[in-house]
Amino acid sequence: MLTLSCKQRQTTESDVAKQDMPSRVASESIKWSERMLISEMKRFPESWMLDFHTKPKWSYPNGLVLMAAKRVYDKTGNETYYNYIYDYPNTMVKPDGSILTYDLDKQNLDMLKSGDVLLYVYEKTKEERFLKAIELLRSQLNTQPRTSDGGFWHKKRYPHQMWLDGLFMAEPFYAQYTKTFSSGQEAVTAYNDIVHQFDLIQEHTKDSKTGLLYHGWDESKTQEWANKTTGTSPNFWSRAMGWYGMALVDVLDVLPEDHPGRKRLIGYLNTFADALLGVQDDKTGLWYQVLDQGDKEGNYLEATGSAMFVYTFAKGANKGYLPASYKTVALKAYNGILQNLISEDKDGIISLNQCCAVAGLGGNPYRDGSYNYYVNEPIRANDPKGTGAFILASLELDK
Repeated sequence: MLTLSCKQRQTTESDVAKQDMPSRVASESIKWSERMLISEMKRFPESWMLDFHTKPKWSYPNGLVLMAAKRVYDKTGNETYYNYIYDYPNTMVKPDGSILTYDLDKQNLDMLKSGDVLLYVYEKTKEERFLKAIELLRSQLNTQPRTSDGGFWHKKRYPHQMWLDGLFMAEPFYAQYTKTFSSGQEAVTAYNDIVHQFDLIQEHTKDSKTGLLYHGWDESKTQEWANKTTGTSPNFWSRAMGWYGMALVDVLDVLPEDHPGRKRLIGYLNTFADALLGVQDDKTGLWYQVLDQGDKEGNYLEATGSAMFVYTFAKGANKGYLPASYKTVALKAYNGILQNLISEDKDGIISLNQCCAVAGLGGNPYRDGSYNYYVNEPIRANDPKGTGAFILASLELDK
């Protein structure tokens, strides 16, 4: 009788599962959530390939798509999906718990997002290397540079800066780690710190006129992109607000019901949602790359931010954080995605189009946060920051 090791068995099951993947995805029998996941697995047969990687890399889009895949697996029980999720940490985490391509010294909040996947697979497998990797990522928060009022810098190489992106990258991992491993005063301190990050974003990036949130804030006000009075970047970028909305609804899943900051976070979510209603495209239900300038030349209806808003609104309504009317708003926008941004090939594989590939602030070459900067960043299909959000949105709407 042939006996396989755990790793050999995992690989064998994964290979068989891939062979069993349907060549035609039938829209009439498979929901959009599962259909998009299957399409992603066709495009990226190894889960480390997500975000168009050509070699294994520890990166945040993998974490977003794979945690969406976890939700599909929970609904379907299809082991193909679990194997796809497991293959990423199985590839990336060494026996000693170190993580391929991860560099703690960079103090990059983006690198914490795939920690969500580690927390999940450790819960399932209890593999010691995954626990060591989790502790490694958690240790980053102990040394992460902060603003004078306690906000995490987005990265060490972006000094004195908080970005909306960072809330989604760090806080759900921070919260889930705390729920899983911390207790007593340690847990209280951590939950307070998590809520504090949202408090600071509201204080420093919210525009008093529109309620929208600027992409970034530079406490030092020395960056070329920073307003010399407020320190904020000059524009409202769709995906930045998308990251922030998803961070709110995901952290609320974990934050204790009796935590005094919970009511504040729900309040932030409601003002966030109200502001977005004011800039939603009436015809399609979608949102523009630069949110408040839809009538300006070069702007376009952007897929990743739109999908993130659908997820945030649908989940917020489903959980009772937002009024039930936001479920209708989410459905209108979701239908807008299906009608305007989804295409299908001859095999039934679907694509999400009009995704901003990447955008940021500062760096080299320098990104100035101007209108022209945002609308001229590359646009591509099937950016995982959009497909992952689309899967999550579909699940919340049972589509």
